[in-house]
Amino acid sequence: MADEPPPPRAKKPARARPWPKLPHCPKDAANCASARGTIIYVEAVDPDGDGDAHFILTSTQSITAPGVSVIDVEKSLRPHPLPGIGDRVAAAGPVYPGSHGQMQIQATVLRVVRREDGARVQLG
Repeated sequence: MADEPPPPRAKKPARARPWPKLPHCPKDAANCASARGTIIYVEAVDPDGDGDAHFILTSTQSITAPGVSVIDVEKSLRPHPLPGIGDRVAAAGPVYPGSHGQMQIQATVLRVVRREDGARVQLG
């Protein structure tokens, strides 16, 4: 039957977005942890003005609370542009209480995998 349209082409399967490799802490580090996850909140301007950034992640490592890890990134380690909501990050470093008493990783290593669509989500 010459008038029939050709059969639809099969779509290529979507490639899964990679996760950043989880950094490891030095074996002799007593107060070090690593975590990775998807960013759900970015504090780009720290109230104390020291230039660091904070990322809140959904994370199975649960450094801060069940399912949540907070990463504190010093000014010297801040990526430009900053990762945003939906980007994936991995970090390692010493764990200290933050300004609100929450436990957080003070990143000494930070790895980023950006959203494939390149979209930036900004709130406020």
